[in-house]
Amino acid sequence: MKVIGTMRALDATRGAVRVEDIYDTDIDDLWAACTTPERLSRWIAEVSGALHEGGTIHAVFTSTWSGPARIDVCDAPHHLLLTTEPGTADESQLEAWLTPVGTRTKLVVEERGLPVESLHSYGAGWQVHLEDLGRSLASDGPAHVGGWSAQTPAPAWEARWTELSPVYQNTIVD
Repeated sequence: MKVIGTMRALDATRGAVRVEDIYDTDIDDLWAACTTPERLSRWIAEVSGALHEGGTIHAVFTSTWSGPARIDVCDAPHHLLLTTEPGTADESQLEAWLTPVGTRTKLVVEERGLPVESLHSYGAGWQVHLEDLGRSLASDGPAHVGGWSAQTPAPAWEARWTELSPVYQNTIVD
């Protein structure tokens, strides 16, 4: 089983998860898959709101996480930075970098400010999200048939997350 994520402690209570993969598509297509509501809903989240730098959005992820996020940086097609749950104790930063690699594109996603004791859950979750992105790009369609909600995860997402969670739990946090 290939693990594509790393986890590290930022301090005694908060940490970060970083995942990366290379996709068989150009940077503009991958940017669209990561920033447009119709493409995001194919693999990771239903998104609505003010989709511009400085704007606030609301997202419902395939994992059931639901909440607000502020778009802090939107430097198309290379860099995106969001603050999730801004102004709360659960605030975290979600950052993505896209880099061309020949005809392909590398995506690096890092989420910072997560509870250290739960990093393995987030690591497994982000790996599943990136795997779902790959399936969505390959099929030019949805990775999840049947949908999800803030109460019920996408079944395929949950099954893969359940499989990966013990692997991440046994991975050393840097």
